[in-house]
Amino acid sequence: MARRTAPRDIASYGDLFDPKEAAEPILGRAVRDSLTEWLTEIWAADDLVKVGLQPRRRAMFDGVPGVGKTTLAHHLAARLGLPMLAVRPDKLISKWVGQSSEQIGALFDAAAAADPPILLFLDEFDAYARHRRRSEQGADDERNMIVDTFLQRVEQHSGFLIAATNFADHVDQAMWRRFDIHITLELPGLAERRRIIQRYLMPYGLPADALESLAIALETASPALIRSFCEGLKRQIILGPLLKLDMSRGAVIDRVVSTVHPHKDVGKPRLWSHGSQDQSVRAMPWPLPAAEEVKAEPPVCRPDVAVVSLNDRRNKP
Repeated sequence: MARRTAPRDIASYGDLFDPKEAAEPILGRAVRDSLTEWLTEIWAADDLVKVGLQPRRRAMFDGVPGVGKTTLAHHLAARLGLPMLAVRPDKLISKWVGQSSEQIGALFDAAAAADPPILLFLDEFDAYARHRRRSEQGADDERNMIVDTFLQRVEQHSGFLIAATNFADHVDQAMWRRFDIHITLELPGLAERRRIIQRYLMPYGLPADALESLAIALETASPALIRSFCEGLKRQIILGPLLKLDMSRGAVIDRVVSTVHPHKDVGKPRLWSHGSQDQSVRAMPWPLPAAEEVKAEPPVCRPDVAVVSLNDRRNKP
């Protein structure tokens, strides 16, 4: 028996992200080029209309956990000058028959009426859009109904919509086709890992050789894991003396890697196998110097990595 759902404010469906709070993602060339092309066509909407086309407004991001799908979606929303609503699955999926589909419809109605407009971000999209299958029990009927509702509402939605999944092969094929752009976010390469370490280790820094060594030891690490490692290191530097812990370099590193774990689907970076015995740890100056004390190195110009600046908002609609 279905229960009626009272009208809800758009913010009740998840978390609202302000454009001013967006971080600048560190992107590989393939993702950067896809992003640039999409933004260019949005800004060239009038020219596209003249040849019978509309800018694409729906994108699907896929990639392993922690690779930066939410960060990139927030950045895109900021480039468009829009707040982003990150929808939470628990705000849509209900135990009551029919209520999930009703709440999905209410979400899209609220998004269409939002003033100012918003970008909808549907994380963990496979939770809503798994492959439909022949109905053998009531749960199959309900899941198929959810997918059918999403198919209709995604097709009708005229605003910007980004879905993200860790499991692209779990998404229903018809749903996959509803998205005009598909971008796979890969794990960061060596140049990207260096930039991520530099960003999250601030206000500390590493000399070029030590930075390179640590970036190599973090191969297969996601941006989220690198950030957790850097923040864990800084936390140990501040809290360790207060707790009267061993503050030798090896002891600090071992405490960090023992409390920050790679996701099982991503793989274990070398640093997590060797711990304080890793050569990158031996190359690390200790105590960590302040970033301004590290000798400035000439910028490395690599075509495979770029920081996309939020200040670049040419022809913003």
